[in-house]
Amino acid sequence: MVLVRPQLAVNIGMCARAMANFGLSDLRLVSPREGWPRTGALRKGANAAAAGAVHLLEQAKLYSTLEEAVADLHFVWATTARERGQGKRIEAPFAAMGQTCARIAAGEKHGVMFGPERTGLENDEIAIADALITFPVNPAYASLNLAQAVLLTGYEWFRASQGDRLPFETQERSPPAPRDMMISFFEYFENSLEENGFFKPEGKRIVMQRNLRNIFHRMQMSEQDVRTLRGALVRLVEGPREKGRKDKIAQEQREKDLHKSGANAQSSDMSFARAARDEE
Repeated sequence: MVLVRPQLAVNIGMCARAMANFGLSDLRLVSPREGWPRTGALRKGANAAAAGAVHLLEQAKLYSTLEEAVADLHFVWATTARERGQGKRIEAPFAAMGQTCARIAAGEKHGVMFGPERTGLENDEIAIADALITFPVNPAYASLNLAQAVLLTGYEWFRASQGDRLPFETQERSPPAPRDMMISFFEYFENSLEENGFFKPEGKRIVMQRNLRNIFHRMQMSEQDVRTLRGALVRLVEGPREKGRKDKIAQEQREKDLHKSGANAQSSDMSFARAARDEE
């Protein structure tokens, strides 16, 4: 990226950040208005704006003329928000960066020029470029911040070179539910609804079942989805799990008490029989 006469050190820092976002590292500065701050408050402001891309600022190359800055490049794009009447080919960023990506892969070196924040590139600077990049924006407000222009161009470069791969994607933790699992779930669901009088009037049951099944089919459920839904439905049908556990414990205790009572009664009968024999 070639920044021609940038006005503010903080904008240079934001451009470095935009470049780092999309894997660009060759930053060239042509006659910055404030010089190139290596020390002091300007350097501190630029570094803060770079937000972790300070290494690009430290590696930035400083030139006194545009001709020097682009001397080793095979192709140069100039960015502009308005028509310049120079008969140059004009491309949107996505098309321009697609072409540049292909030609860099063939061994060429390409650059993109950006003008100063207030005025943009001068016509003589535009004349140095091979072609133009303009951004499809609202014509009523076409002016872009310098770092925004670098960001949009860098984004299209990254897309052209890396494709549309996302940095992370949703991990599929459960395979799709097989048909027999789905059918078993449907049958349990529909039987539970039938027991609670959902399918009324009776003549509409078939249509209502189809509608319900199609709702779940559109979800493309995984095995875990079906297990979760079925577990939730079981709890709605059978009631709280804790209540059922308490009922089971109470039943077991009653059975123990009955068994104990029977054993005590049997023991009493045996004691009475022994006492009768002793009296005889």
